Amino acid sequence: MRASRLISLVLLLQARETMTAAELARELEVSERTVYRDVLALSAAGVPVYADRGRAGGYRLLGGFRTRLTGLTRDEAEALFLAGLPGPAGEMGLADAVAAAELKVLAALPPSLRDASTRTGQRFHLDVPGWFRESTPPPWLTGLAGAVWRDRVVQLRYRRGEREVTRTVQPYGLVLKSGVWYLVGRVGADIRTYRVDRVTGVEVGEETFIRDDGFDLGGYWREQAEAFLRGMLRAEVTVRLSPAGLRTLRHVAEAPFAYEAAVAAAGEPDGQGWVVTRLPVESVPVAYDVLLRLGPEVEVLDPPELRARCAEAARRSAARYAEPPGPPEAPDPPVDGQR
Repeated sequence: MRASRLISLVLLLQARETMTAAELARELEVSERTVYRDVLALSAAGVPVYADRGRAGGYRLLGGFRTRLTGLTRDEAEALFLAGLPGPAGEMGLADAVAAAELKVLAALPPSLRDASTRTGQRFHLDVPGWFRESTPPPWLTGLAGAVWRDRVVQLRYRRGEREVTRTVQPYGLVLKSGVWYLVGRVGADIRTYRVDRVTGVEVGEETFIRDDGFDLGGYWREQAEAFLRGMLRAEVTVRLSPAGLRTLRHVAEAPFAYEAAVAAAGEPDGQGWVVTRLPVESVPVAYDVLLRLGPEVEVLDPPELRARCAEAARRSAARYAEPPGPPEAPDPPVDGQR
């Protein structure tokens, strides 16, 4: 455990040049006292770590010192090749760079671990696009990826409904969600999101921008995705659910937090285990489609129009099953010239 932490400390200093004891402690999830002991151990082992004093001080490695890619376990080596995403990288025009990086990693690995790439490829495959969706990348994706890498300002033409708009964007990042690419960028003082397949033109200029180092692309995307879904669920229905219906609701609710909200709002079970709760939904028609999947395990209490629609559906189903199935219909006779 300590050997792994010492290697991590060296790699952190190699990547970031200077770090304080507090920053190292936070990254390594240890106390500052542990960092002090680890630095002494590294120095005793011949690693040239030294401290700069003062407000801008911290620990750093002697200039030019580099550690080789050694000490990897088999799990770590195989995880390196899981981290690469060949499909999305290829769509962004980075397939050659990824292949070259993998070759360099393979060359640096000891002989006993050089089958890591083959073993990983035999066991795992990532198919990013959703079902029934074309996998052709948007035409402007490669240009936008280049602008993101180089922090270049772009002029973006974007299709919004029936009209086209132009925006000057500082492209912060690209997100791939269920086979759809999104561009996240700053426009003026705001961070905005654009679907790349709705982009109709990109002009990458020579002007660069200084990105906000505190911006967290993953955190921003999670917040925006949840806000989008919550914004969709603007209505609410009151239902009575059996124990089986409450369990199945997890799989048919429009979003995970809709199910969580229904569970949180559920009252005490009655003598048969049924509970009354409120379920956030997009609209009454959508709620009708969702709740029909629960069959007899749900009773709609409110609103009245939804209860009436579900009751009518139940009557039609009961009538359909009241009579035994009739004989299959005879096929139509062939027309002239057909067998």
